[in-house]
Amino acid sequence: MRVRGTALLAIVVASVLIVIKAGAWMLTGSVALLGSFLDSVMDLSLSVMNFFAIRHAQTPADEEHRFGHGKAEALAALVQAAMLLSAALFLLYEALQAILAPQPIAASDIGIGVMVVSIILTLALVVVQRRVAKATQSVAISADSAHYTGDIVINLGVILALVLAGNFDLPYADPILGMVVALILINSSRQVFVNAADQLMDREFDDADRDEIKRLILSHPQVRGLHDLRTRRAGLTSFIQCHIELDGAMSLTMAHQISDAVEALVLAKFPQSEVLLHQDPEGQEPLTELEQR
Repeated sequence: MRVRGTALLAIVVASVLIVIKAGAWMLTGSVALLGSFLDSVMDLSLSVMNFFAIRHAQTPADEEHRFGHGKAEALAALVQAAMLLSAALFLLYEALQAILAPQPIAASDIGIGVMVVSIILTLALVVVQRRVAKATQSVAISADSAHYTGDIVINLGVILALVLAGNFDLPYADPILGMVVALILINSSRQVFVNAADQLMDREFDDADRDEIKRLILSHPQVRGLHDLRTRRAGLTSFIQCHIELDGAMSLTMAHQISDAVEALVLAKFPQSEVLLHQDPEGQEPLTELEQR
């Protein structure tokens, strides 16, 4: 519910920003402000997509999807990356056209006021998104937060462009800042794509998290060693698999109890995880592929 609520909040904020930026763009004719407006249009479409992707990702596992539907978030993030790139290329074209034929900026004070309001709303949203993304590891909320964070920089750039073009009679400042906005959008698209691809390709946790998992497992006094640690994420759920090495003389019941205790240690640190531990006798060599057959 926390993730869904944050996604819904992003839709509301993006809708408000679209309305006020559209009015400001029509009054000023600023290319940089057009870029900010297009970015907010993208934000709305992406946030709507995120909302439905998150809802689908949180659908419980079923017979056809035993590991759940978490990767729906990553698929939505890939579409986000493509849409962000498209908007950036369109804005780049408009900025180049404006450089060839610069136009004066009108009502720059209104545009500046709208941008200040936009920064305040966006900053509040980003604070909420980062808290939720950190707590839930949601790639969709993280992707949303990434390009809303970029919006703050974009809006600051638009204010600079409006001040230079409207108050200091520097008409080229507006399209040049528009090009900067386009480049920021292209970089945001790249970051979203990389994050989504990592999840779809089952990228391992970073080294710090893997080392922490190993430390937690080996902290149990009866665990003699571990091997074949494998980790991945899908939406809000993490998957952690590992072989733990135990005294080969202990009973199956004792081995099971130790495994449960180790699992609890890992879950305390990584609560939204599915932990699968396989018990091996200490020192036993893993079976070769031929022996497994």
